Amino acid sequence: MSTITLISGSTLGSAEYVAEHMAEILENNGFSTVILHGPSLEDLPLEGLWLVVTSTHGAGDLPDNLQPLADEITQQQSDLSNITFGAVGIGSSEYDIFCGAIRSLERLLEDRGAKRIGDRLEIDIQQHEIPEDPAEEWVKEWSKLL
Repeated sequence: MSTITLISGSTLGSAEYVAEHMAEILENNGFSTVILHGPSLEDLPLEGLWLVVTSTHGAGDLPDNLQPLADEITQQQSDLSNITFGAVGIGSSEYDIFCGAIRSLERLLEDRGAKRIGDRLEIDIQQHEIPEDPAEEWVKEWSKLL
């Protein structure tokens, strides 16, 4: 089966925990995984499957450890047409720009040619104290689309 590159962006670590939990589930289902927390573009394969997991920081912004990747993709006008990806956002619905980071990153990836597989998961920490729980259910269904 395919190798899935999990990319996480987090300020307090919740997206990292979610990515690690999903990687474990994917591996149990026969996929190989690579987890990169806040990678640069040179760390990433420019083909294959990405699973992006990010929290939202500030006013809908990407976390500090993922913003450089978005900047690199924009500045280098990277061709991501050989990438398919899944998207998971973590945020709080008490803010106006709920899960704004994953939405903006998803747009950037699609603008550069990447194609999303399945629906985006938006985890509201107001409803899910443990974000790994909804992520677990989602990734089981998402992996069936691969």
